[in-house]
Amino acid sequence: MSVPATVAELVRDFKANGRIVIIGASLAGLRAAEALRDEGFSGPLTIIGDEPYEPYERPPLSKQVLKGWVPADHTKLPRLREVDADWRLGVAATGLDRMTRNVHLATGEQVPYDRLLIATGTRARQWPNPAEAALDGVYTLRSRDDAARLQQALAARPSRVLIIGAGFIGSEMASVCRELDIPVTVVERGSAPLVGALGGVIGEIAAQMQRDHGVDLRCGVGVSSLDGDAGGHVRRAQLSDDTTIEADVVVTSLGSIRNVEWLEGSGLASGFWGVGCDAGGRAFDINGVVTDSVYVAGDVARSPHVLYEYQFLAMEHWDNAVLGAEVVAHNMVNLEPDYRPHLLLPGFWSGQFGVNIKSVGVPTFGDEIVFMQGSVKERRFAAAYGRRGRIVAAVTFDHGRWLEHYAQLIEQSGPFPPPPPGWDRPDDMKPIPAEFPAPGVPTAIPDVVLTGHDPSERRAEFRPR
Repeated sequence: MSVPATVAELVRDFKANGRIVIIGASLAGLRAAEALRDEGFSGPLTIIGDEPYEPYERPPLSKQVLKGWVPADHTKLPRLREVDADWRLGVAATGLDRMTRNVHLATGEQVPYDRLLIATGTRARQWPNPAEAALDGVYTLRSRDDAARLQQALAARPSRVLIIGAGFIGSEMASVCRELDIPVTVVERGSAPLVGALGGVIGEIAAQMQRDHGVDLRCGVGVSSLDGDAGGHVRRAQLSDDTTIEADVVVTSLGSIRNVEWLEGSGLASGFWGVGCDAGGRAFDINGVVTDSVYVAGDVARSPHVLYEYQFLAMEHWDNAVLGAEVVAHNMVNLEPDYRPHLLLPGFWSGQFGVNIKSVGVPTFGDEIVFMQGSVKERRFAAAYGRRGRIVAAVTFDHGRWLEHYAQLIEQSGPFPPPPPGWDRPDDMKPIPAEFPAPGVPTAIPDVVLTGHDPSERRAEFRPR
């Protein structure tokens, strides 16, 4: 039998008889399961998730659910096809034995696999003081249960909401509070909202937008402590500038932590940055060597990107979870030379204060920004980010129809500044520094900072609050 014929026979046999386990009943986990069946995989398929729910949509949690428009339990993801899987919900994976190819569960059970997909995603970073975090009225927002509890708190009309951290989720929650006519204070350690993701130039625009909508925005300060009353309900926060904020609802929006603790001792290249893998989703072992049986998809995956000097990127975006899962599913049931790369151009969107914010590329990779279209004053514009004479990202405020144009320029490694568009040019099209925080400068996170794109530069820094 020829080599190609042998490979084809191996693929056919695995698709019929192989055992696949997916850890993470998430968007990435569900879409990977559907893609596996689309690829012709008919063997046993097990999906394990630590939450008791089937996969659900997260983007509505910080918007429609908090507004009370959509109940939190109405966010279940639609099934694109039957997956014929053994669902193990409400039980966490606690360990991975790669020698015997078994996943250890919190129940003490072991689940064998031939190929494993890790899609465990992230969780909200908790307030670092456990006693203060346990006060009634202190919330985080990541899960369906988080959103349901916070929605009930907002529906009770608190006297003031304090949001700690002005990243995208924190800013969206502030927007919801103002829509509900609830007084809200936002405390951000960085110089402006969104500064860590979009830089100081866009951050200043976002700051003015928040203030124009009545947000009490405090930048450049942190929260030193949370104080409760005799009944154990949070009542106020002490800030690092010695001021006090009275609030009966506090939401800590301090970023996310990747769910990798259960992989300790597995010999995989996992850590606070996620699980290292190649562009096809094959996990690296601790030596940086690609494995043959373990794959990664979604928020927890960290892989090199050809457009960004092969630096390792972790993308916490909806389309990364969906499209990455499809590529990984294909690779799980095929062999070389039929592997596919996941070469998504990162993108995200956010709705806040009546403005639709969209982005493509990696803004933090750029060091300059230029406004290409529209009007900053009207908060309707498109801006491009550049580095070393090449466009690397773009952001739009209520100008999303032009995003595809800039995406094509980024994919083609177009010049920076990009060629001027044919119309709607702003008065000033001179590139200016994008004003991203220097590595190590804290933004939304009060006591820990993760810095750098390159793994050799990536590190965590703890800072006293």
